Amino acid sequence: MKKKLLGKRIKFSVIILFVLIVLITYQVRVDSQKFNMSYLSFGNSDTYLKYVDQTEGSLQVVSPSYIDINSDGTLNMEKLDSNFIKEMHKRNIKVVPFVSNHWNRMAGEIALEKREELSTQIANAVEEYGLDGVNVDIEGLTQDSRNDLTDFIRLVREKIPSKKEVSVAVAANPYGWTSGWQGMYDYTELSKLSNYLMIMTYDESWNGSNPGPVASISFVDKSIQYALDQEIPSDKIVLGIPFYGRIWNLEDTMDETKLEHQKILGKGVSLKKVDSILSTYNAKIEYVEDKESVKATFQIKQEDPQIKLYSWGEALPIGKYELWFENEKSIKKKLQFVQKYNIKGTGSWSLGQERPNLWEYYTLWLNGEYFVDLDNHKWAKEAIEVMTSKGIISGTSETTYSPELNINRADFMLLLARTFELEAEFETNFDDVKPTDYYYEALGIAKELGLASGVGSNKYNPKENISRQDMMVLLERALKLTNKISVKATPLDINNYKDSEAVSNYAEESVVTLVKAGIIQGNNNMLYPLDNTTRAEAAVVIYKVFNK
Repeated sequence: MKKKLLGKRIKFSVIILFVLIVLITYQVRVDSQKFNMSYLSFGNSDTYLKYVDQTEGSLQVVSPSYIDINSDGTLNMEKLDSNFIKEMHKRNIKVVPFVSNHWNRMAGEIALEKREELSTQIANAVEEYGLDGVNVDIEGLTQDSRNDLTDFIRLVREKIPSKKEVSVAVAANPYGWTSGWQGMYDYTELSKLSNYLMIMTYDESWNGSNPGPVASISFVDKSIQYALDQEIPSDKIVLGIPFYGRIWNLEDTMDETKLEHQKILGKGVSLKKVDSILSTYNAKIEYVEDKESVKATFQIKQEDPQIKLYSWGEALPIGKYELWFENEKSIKKKLQFVQKYNIKGTGSWSLGQERPNLWEYYTLWLNGEYFVDLDNHKWAKEAIEVMTSKGIISGTSETTYSPELNINRADFMLLLARTFELEAEFETNFDDVKPTDYYYEALGIAKELGLASGVGSNKYNPKENISRQDMMVLLERALKLTNKISVKATPLDINNYKDSEAVSNYAEESVVTLVKAGIIQGNNNMLYPLDNTTRAEAAVVIYKVFNK
């Protein structure tokens, strides 16, 4: 009887232990997920609920437009909705409304003068409605309000329980401006008082500016770097992602007879509306690689269907247009910065403007899971994901890497150029490389530096698959060119490989050097020098040299 009882106790203990392990593992996985929030600005509680449910559980925080600053600096909190807050809490989503002056400079300045009173009102609302904190989104002031804004955040932080969130939306500042509206944000002091800074890395081009991207890749990158240079902890940086584009009527840029409010010079347009515009007017679409943004051009004629940007406005008039916006590729590129700089996560403006299918992969990309076809290539998975986050390699689609496919000579050289940050002025290129080719610059630089010698007659055969030994030759040349390798090796260093004699004479020095350096290890005691290099293999060797 005692043995049976003891056996039951052991079984029960094992079950309890198993459950605890599962729970701990789950918690670790959840805790390792990157943060994701989104603003709710357009619509009402019913539409807000619809927008949130479309995200398929991708959000930890929503920030609805619940607290407006009136023109006299007082607060309007009439939109606070207890039912919506309860619905979010049922979904395990925190509700952190944003306080906004909606770019009314005078209202913002008066509000900061009343900061003692307003901070108390906000704290009371957080308690009364069971809110999870507050996001302060005061914009359009100047450097003269810098200290007042910081003090306002201090007061809010002091009056709201420490377990509640206090976050601040701050202007992107890629060029380190200390005046203007960028100058109103003291990044360093604000970060000390808040849970995180939501950097508005969008509106690089704005309503009234010349045509251009909403958030080019360099604009976003420099904005993050600026925050890090201000010694903001990386886990207090949230990257802003735009769910909208901007549109310009090119004729309005030269029209001096129209009133400014009648012109279309960078008006915002939701990504959902963008799709309708592109298809209706048969737009020419170009992915601008150096901006990592999309540009569309089109013309509206008299006989064309009419489309309104907004339900309350007039239809787009006849004219020639330029439209800049984000697509899956450009958003993925921006999300890679989360892993590159190990920042807290992302925030988006604003929920409901995005294409609904974005949420099928957003969380995966946010957490560094860029591709869905790596299960059979676990040995290469880390290399592929890390190098993707660094912007060195890219997939064959927005969700696939195709690790088993062979890599061609041009693409491998492009990887080397990115990895080693090769630079050179060049005047000539290979005859079979056109200026319009995406690898034109990389091959021109490689040729100038003597890294790429071609196959004869000034040809490179860019689309030809690259063998493993040729891959090693180019890699070893790049390492020597950049002084990243200095090992002494002899043919004896590859004698243990069964197929060492298959290595061609011209490649032998490179192969033995990389083997001696531990960059090439082979498989099953084989080097396979004459086999084609796969995309997975290329990622692994690039990953190894990147970390040297």
